[in-house]
Amino acid sequence: MSKFTKSWEAPEKKTPPPSGPLKPHIENAIKLIHAQNQRLDFANARLAEKDKSLFSKVVEAYTRRDRQRAIMYANELAEIRKLEKRVLQIKLALETIALRLTTVRDYGDFLHTVMPALSIIKSVQPGVLQVVPEAEKGFANLSESLYNLVTEAGATAGLNVSFEAANEDAMKILTDAAAVAEQRIKEKLPDLPADVSKEGIQI
Repeated sequence: MSKFTKSWEAPEKKTPPPSGPLKPHIENAIKLIHAQNQRLDFANARLAEKDKSLFSKVVEAYTRRDRQRAIMYANELAEIRKLEKRVLQIKLALETIALRLTTVRDYGDFLHTVMPALSIIKSVQPGVLQVVPEAEKGFANLSESLYNLVTEAGATAGLNVSFEAANEDAMKILTDAAAVAEQRIKEKLPDLPADVSKEGIQI
């Protein structure tokens, strides 16, 4: 039994699938997640263009044997790729939350989905705002929507909700998303010239 399940006062209590006032809240949360992911797509597209431009400059400088300039551009490129990886990780985590919300069957499953989602939103929001400052209001609305869902569902089902208990599941979602993001970045983006990479630049 997970720590989350143990946190319930009455874990055996079953309730009907979300309906009535909860259902539109769930649909709204999913809609907000999709809206934020669209913002992340736009941000990722901008980063991809910057990545392409910097990579070209690295190769050009390297071809001219201007090692110092090549390394300078490579360092900047490394920072851009870290941002690309972070944006993709957040996007994947949000997609996981949206998928879980669409397959909710009872309040127990529902709360087990939304509570980690709140932890994830709190964790990733500062990183998102660094890349997409205009997403602040959207993330605030999403956080409020998810919080209202949890408190309303918990009150309806008579459950003692512990937000801290969801952190472990939230961290697993973020870790899994980070691993997938890392692999996708490696597959998608070209490697730097070998001599430049030897300078210890981490991308």
